[in-house]
Amino acid sequence: MTGKRTLGAMVDDTSWDDLRVLLAVFRHGSFLAAGRALGLATSTVARRLGALEASLGRALVQRGPSGAFVEPDALQLVALAEQLERGFDAMQRDRASSTGGVVRISAGEGFVPALVRVVADVRRLHPDIHVELVAEAKLVDVAGRQADLGVRTARSSSRVLVERRVGTLVFGLFASRSYLDRRLPSASLAHDEVARHDFIASERSPLDACLVALGAERFPFRSSSDHARVAAAVRGQGIALLAEPVGRAEDTLVRIAFLPPLPTLPVYVAHHRELRKVPRIKVMLDAIARGFADLG
Repeated sequence: MTGKRTLGAMVDDTSWDDLRVLLAVFRHGSFLAAGRALGLATSTVARRLGALEASLGRALVQRGPSGAFVEPDALQLVALAEQLERGFDAMQRDRASSTGGVVRISAGEGFVPALVRVVADVRRLHPDIHVELVAEAKLVDVAGRQADLGVRTARSSSRVLVERRVGTLVFGLFASRSYLDRRLPSASLAHDEVARHDFIASERSPLDACLVALGAERFPFRSSSDHARVAAAVRGQGIALLAEPVGRAEDTLVRIAFLPPLPTLPVYVAHHRELRKVPRIKVMLDAIARGFADLG
């Protein structure tokens, strides 16, 4: 093998077909599993990788009894393959000139019920729009086209993104009837009573700081999952600070009257500038704006 080459030189001499074989081996951990994922024979996977290594002058993959692994020096190529894959997927989603096609939406769990209602309304009028809704706590790379639309409460500094404010997320304190019967029959919480109650918190969230600022001291249950916090509240584990749509969606939870102001957050929908004229994106964006106008 000759000396290492720059990433730019690799790109010039490398095809997508070769890179997707490398990516499949990285993801699946063996030539056999990679071949199955790509619909190729194991020998074809090995031959493609061998040719790729020969053209680049470096070893990319090591095979052993437990499978195959990509060399650390080849992870740049894996990252390039993932970037190209996202680009090809985005191009396929953009092809349709009508409203038809796939819209991929990323949002936190708390937005899912409202988004499902919006999607159902849109698809009644536009059944040719197909939706992929990914619920996750992290902010996906909308600028890198990992999603077409990102629903979020924080703005981005990216210059390629268009962010539209679509509503305001209002929060409230919620608890189960069983907790209220035991600890707070009035369902009304005074500021000087906060320290005596159990609260359900998230993990390293600004909402936790809000609860502490209100005087909360007891946190017997914490979770980064909205679903887990709601479930804990339903089971009587304490009082949860929840977005109003989330708390109201659970019939067994009761909103607690509380005088001090609770936090609100702006809600934005972000999309790449290149998508601003794509019909299905505009249809979905406008529908989300209408559906989220009364989030509180």
